[in-house]
Amino acid sequence: MTRISLEITAAILGGIALASASAHAQGLVTNQKLSAALANELVGASVAECAKKNYAVTAAVVDLDGVRQAVLRGDGAPIHTLDNAFYKAYSSASLTLSRKEESTGAIAERMAKNAPTTVPQTPLPNVTYARGGVAIMVGGNIIGGLGVSGAPGGQFDEECARAALSKIADRMK
Repeated sequence: MTRISLEITAAILGGIALASASAHAQGLVTNQKLSAALANELVGASVAECAKKNYAVTAAVVDLDGVRQAVLRGDGAPIHTLDNAFYKAYSSASLTLSRKEESTGAIAERMAKNAPTTVPQTPLPNVTYARGGVAIMVGGNIIGGLGVSGAPGGQFDEECARAALSKIADRMK
């Protein structure tokens, strides 16, 4: 290559690098979320964990925007568990962010300790305070939510969710 060609190439590459840095400076944000494969594995593991205990459940994973990434309705899980698992996942992804709480159970416990006047009185769409929603965390940051519904109590839904999360924890990087 000639000296002029090298200088032109260097100028173009420099311009591209500057434009890239400028895009980040303008406020673009990159969010993490589970891959489709890992989200599907997570709902499968949640349903399987509960099935070992003879609980017919549905599991749902959402990203931080509340968008469903994966849903699995286990054999025999009642129809209402589809919505309830989503509500738990949505709530664990959205309501836990500000306080870095790990679950809808933690939110419910905190709210139960507060005076009734400080507890939200207006229902929010897709929000539940029922146990069974667990925040999906990576490096101390919440990246989504996992909701399980159908066991004979939210504490059992949450146990299945936590067991499933522990199975994929080493691959959430």
